[in-house]
Amino acid sequence: MKSSLAPGIRFITTFSRDAWYRSFILFLTFLFYTAYHLSRKPISIVKGQLHRNCSNVVKPPGLNITDNDTWCDWKPFDQDNYQTLFGVVDNSFLVAYAIGMFISGIFGERLPLRYYLSFGMLMSGLFTCLFGLGFYLNIHSLGYYAFIQVMNGLMQTTGWPSVVACVGNWFGKGKRGFIMGVWNSHTSVGNILGSLIAGAFVSSAWGMSFIVPGLIIASTGVLCFFFLVEKPEDVNCTPPQHHTEEESGETEPDLQTAVHVEGTSNGYGSITAEPQEVVEEPTEAISFCGALSIPGVVEFSLCLLFAKLVSYTFLYWLPLYISNVAHFDAKQAGDLSTLFDAGGIVGGIMAGLVSDYTGGRATTCCVMLIVAAPMLFLYNHIGQRSLATTVGMLLLCGGLVNGPYALITTAVSADLGTHASLRGNSRALSTVTAIIDGTGSIGAALGPLLAGVISPTGWNNVFYMLISADLLACLFLSRLVYKEAQGWCRRAPRGRGFKEI
Repeated sequence: MKSSLAPGIRFITTFSRDAWYRSFILFLTFLFYTAYHLSRKPISIVKGQLHRNCSNVVKPPGLNITDNDTWCDWKPFDQDNYQTLFGVVDNSFLVAYAIGMFISGIFGERLPLRYYLSFGMLMSGLFTCLFGLGFYLNIHSLGYYAFIQVMNGLMQTTGWPSVVACVGNWFGKGKRGFIMGVWNSHTSVGNILGSLIAGAFVSSAWGMSFIVPGLIIASTGVLCFFFLVEKPEDVNCTPPQHHTEEESGETEPDLQTAVHVEGTSNGYGSITAEPQEVVEEPTEAISFCGALSIPGVVEFSLCLLFAKLVSYTFLYWLPLYISNVAHFDAKQAGDLSTLFDAGGIVGGIMAGLVSDYTGGRATTCCVMLIVAAPMLFLYNHIGQRSLATTVGMLLLCGGLVNGPYALITTAVSADLGTHASLRGNSRALSTVTAIIDGTGSIGAALGPLLAGVISPTGWNNVFYMLISADLLACLFLSRLVYKEAQGWCRRAPRGRGFKEI
């Protein structure tokens, strides 16, 4: 009898086969992109070790030194323009990432995601390890580190379009904002783990700060090869519903009369019908221009450019800022910077929840960006007054800065990649995701570069730049916010999900 089953087995059997597969894919892709971000984070932690205030460092006995200020620094970062050199290393990765992202989405549509992701993670692990080997091989060439960063940036572009496409294939529109908001915490979890792992080795042997994360992402690449399932149909699971009936009715009125459904009303306004004829999914991948023509892609892409500029400036420069302003050592500054990412987890989930409930993806992003601007100003001016103030402001700023970034790169990208105007062509998802994140990656490259150029003039100017970027991000969403407001004024709140724009 079923009642005699063990409680754990009864619990397991309450979930359908589809539910187990969806949970498994969500966990796997979460793990994969956590590894991607985990391997990006060490450079920001190690900066404080590559260039230190050597006058405060205890000299080893018998060491012959000629310069008390730079003897403990790692060449070539012992020069006065070390911030510019760090900017070169950062942008070698970020510019390559931005350029490669536009190409990566095209490959992602045409190659099996499992092979593409596995290859990308293995190669990312290789180049991350090679950066760390510079410590053990005593390499002091800026060109070496810049080249490794370029190659790593190109390899890292395999991740985001692929994991979003995979999750978009498995999950429909209903609670996509919340599900992807929780799922997108992999970004912050990866940053936190990367900070902690890199921080554990940074003071003794900074090369291991890269080698350990490199081995981790390579291991997840092997896991991907053996276990990733790209689509529900591959394991005979039910495909998700990407569009609500209301959306289909609004954007595709001809389809309602083109498909004949036999059935009767059940008395509650719904129809019980025979299974409808399955429309064959288009097999051609969407073109780059075709993806740009999807309503909302351009606006959200430009918004993400400035939102990601702010987020990545914090990613690459926050530990150094804390070290310089609050006078913590490299490990303490790295550990404290994880609070920004912890706030980002909460911000991403809240953004997804609110946008699901209101149906206003653009409005949710815009409100958070507007509030973030004065919070960044306050953090720069009062954020270092006490430990409690620092913790509180880092959590708050992390949530407000990363919330819109997380929403756009996940739920919005998936909504647009499965837009009703595509007539069921799910192969557009990777290309749309790559366009949005690729445009955002241009901002991710500009932010750390500008921070490296501006920071010698004072950290206040860096924060003014970040506040200006926040406001520009809001500006590009103004048309979509107006459209959403018009929809709320005209009729009662509609179903959850992305509005037709």
